[in-house]
Amino acid sequence: MKEPLELRPLSFTRNYLKNPEGSCLVQMGNTMVLCTASVQTKLPNWLQGAEQGWITAEYSMLPRSTQERKPRESRTGKLDSRSIEISRIIGRSLRGAVDLSKIPNISIIIDADVLQADGGTRTAAINGGFVALYDAIRYLMEQKVISENPILEFIGSVSVGIVNGEFHLDLSYEEDSQAEVDLNVTMTESGKIIDIQGTAEKRPLTREELEKLLDIAFEGIKKIIEKEKEVLGVR
Repeated sequence: MKEPLELRPLSFTRNYLKNPEGSCLVQMGNTMVLCTASVQTKLPNWLQGAEQGWITAEYSMLPRSTQERKPRESRTGKLDSRSIEISRIIGRSLRGAVDLSKIPNISIIIDADVLQADGGTRTAAINGGFVALYDAIRYLMEQKVISENPILEFIGSVSVGIVNGEFHLDLSYEEDSQAEVDLNVTMTESGKIIDIQGTAEKRPLTREELEKLLDIAFEGIKKIIEKEKEVLGVR
């Protein structure tokens, strides 16, 4: 059992699939997310004529990624509002790591499919999505589609919270369900904040607690980025 301020066991398996330009199976504890990065040499209609590229994401959960079966969206006939919002968060987070002007007329679509959910699926999707994105960028450079690496900084994402009065890092589902406060935080390697999603579940959060949670998140994110660099062979 991990200590409250420890990360759960973290692993990235690159090139998990053969067809996408980038793919990664990420595991954070018992949470498993398969991320792919697909390159298209066209932009969304609303970006036509812009001298930049685009990165977007789609997030979904397999029916038995959860304790009880979750119906497929294709059968229910409607999109899950939670999945739509998380897709936007993943896309925004990954765009924050890239100079879009250096991938003109290129779209990269990140698909994040949750195979098994035990807390932190969106943070795992961002971390795995970044590794897949990095490999897709490498592909574009190897194919001489782009001339320089557009990655501005490595990024990482993790959950933090207060459970029974104690600060916690990288919450499992059980910890998250008992949390008084929980946040999902995405930061760059230099500590700049890209995204914070948080809720005071049982009581208001003080500013001092918020600052401590952000400090804890950054320490965790630095370790996640170390792991990303290790698996990508980047110093």
